[in-house]
Amino acid sequence: MPQDTAITANSAGRARVAVRVLAALGAVLALAAAPAWAAYKVEIEAPKPIREMLEEHLDLSRYKDRADLSPDQLDYMVETVGEQVRALTSTEGYFDPTTTTRVEGEGDKRVVHVMVDPGARTLIRNVDVQVTGPAATRSPEQVAEMQAKWGLPVGEPFRQGDWDKAKEDALVTLQSHNYYGARLAASQARVEPDDQRADLSAHYASGPAYLLGPLKVTGTRRYPEQIIYNVNPLSEGEPYRVERLLELQRAIQNQPYFSNVQVDLEPPPDADKAADGVVSSPVLVRVREYPAHRLNSGGGFTTDTGAQIEGRYSYYNLFNRAWTFDSQARLEQKRSYLFAETAMPPSPGNYRNSVYSSYERTIDIENTDTTSLRAGLKRSRSREKYDVTTSLDFYYDKLLPEGQAAQISKALVPAFAWTRRDVDNPVFPRRGNVISTQVGVAAKGFLSDATFLRLYGRIRQYIPVGKRDLVVARLELGADLTGDSSSQIPATLRFRAGGTDSIRGYSYQSIGTPSGSSILPAKYLGTGSLEYQYWFKPDWGVAVFWDLGTAADNLHGVTIYNGVGVGVRWRTPVGPLQLDLGYGIQQQFRPHISLGVAF
Repeated sequence: MPQDTAITANSAGRARVAVRVLAALGAVLALAAAPAWAAYKVEIEAPKPIREMLEEHLDLSRYKDRADLSPDQLDYMVETVGEQVRALTSTEGYFDPTTTTRVEGEGDKRVVHVMVDPGARTLIRNVDVQVTGPAATRSPEQVAEMQAKWGLPVGEPFRQGDWDKAKEDALVTLQSHNYYGARLAASQARVEPDDQRADLSAHYASGPAYLLGPLKVTGTRRYPEQIIYNVNPLSEGEPYRVERLLELQRAIQNQPYFSNVQVDLEPPPDADKAADGVVSSPVLVRVREYPAHRLNSGGGFTTDTGAQIEGRYSYYNLFNRAWTFDSQARLEQKRSYLFAETAMPPSPGNYRNSVYSSYERTIDIENTDTTSLRAGLKRSRSREKYDVTTSLDFYYDKLLPEGQAAQISKALVPAFAWTRRDVDNPVFPRRGNVISTQVGVAAKGFLSDATFLRLYGRIRQYIPVGKRDLVVARLELGADLTGDSSSQIPATLRFRAGGTDSIRGYSYQSIGTPSGSSILPAKYLGTGSLEYQYWFKPDWGVAVFWDLGTAADNLHGVTIYNGVGVGVRWRTPVGPLQLDLGYGIQQQFRPHISLGVAF
């Protein structure tokens, strides 16, 4: 068992203090039946961090609103307040405080004044962090990293919370790579209050280095165990790293079949006796399955397409072979969307094959109605940071500008899509980027009205500033390269700009090719954005932004549209809420709101 001791020059006296504090608490409880006395007030004079701690934890502060305390109980708390102050301030490195108390007034007018001079703070004089076992010779770089990252270095104030955290963080650093069975063998904080100095020592036993063995899966009943083996990114014999186990856990959780996943190692019983300091351990995977049927619903609002409500039904065991059927319906004020997909379970290497179809209709978007039918099949692969999809899609679109003839177009498009996610938090990122690219091609005469090459790319970069603030940069480019008329390319494969996630300050898809009173989608797209977010609280922030870009059929003499504005950011329990007021320099002020809620 690890030993953790704290020794001071007056350790026996400190022990007596602890006993007396406990006795004081006991006395307070024992006198609960004594004659009652009115409540009182407490005023504490001390440096702010010390004052806030005492206001929360001193018995005098905790019981000040009780009207059933007797005079003896109050007197006892006043007499022993110095001992309580000493016990509390010692956790912050102040081992020799001076406490003065006085009581003024009577009855409910009583005020207890507590004046505390914490004295000099104890600083760290020496730190001794050692590792014994195979890690000392097999992984000196890892040991050196652990020592370099020690969280309570020489010269820092001694705090009990920092001391506990430094020991735990060092152990996690050792356990997270290779040395799964590492433990804290002994630790000691030797404090000398008279010199205001503390000497720290922490000794760790690494145990053997671990290699990953085969998977051992439990908990599957409805869905094939093979699904887990097919998505497994680990290799037998590779060194243990906690990040790799988490990667396996996320790969399994990304499948629609399992509601809960636990991944851990199964150390052999004689691991510490390994002759060469290396052991192989099976990887335990425990899963809990979703029911075969699942129904979800949600709602939201965006200034682009208005209020929305949606429902989704999924069945995860089609043909009793873990094929999935997924259907979705979304109704918005300016858009309706239907989707259905049947997919096979992941094959070895985490490839997934599916066939799908969709229907989408937008109403009165810049005096234009669009109806789009789409059907296709695809082969996709989702890994830790990358998604890759190869697809064959057939588009049949009807574009109806106000007061003009309908434009009907179709295309058969083989396509490739690649997405990379490298962010620190998938819901509220502060660092990293998300990149997505698409390439598609169509040939006239092969179920297509035009020959074209479609290119699209988008990157969003997150740059942290200080502890809370954030810069978000975005670049989006798209092009339909063709010698044919743009009207022969399906509308949903062309581009328009403007709106919440495009160029703020302009209405949704209001930037494109003018035609009468309508704005039609164009061949080319380019947008960019730069946004600074100031977070004055962990979940509340404000933003300033500059968006720019265009969508056009011809790049010669193109107009670049600029939008600037301010916004509010709120990290809600159900996702981010974004409220913006943008000014389109070529248009007018326009609010932008985006919120989605699952229920």
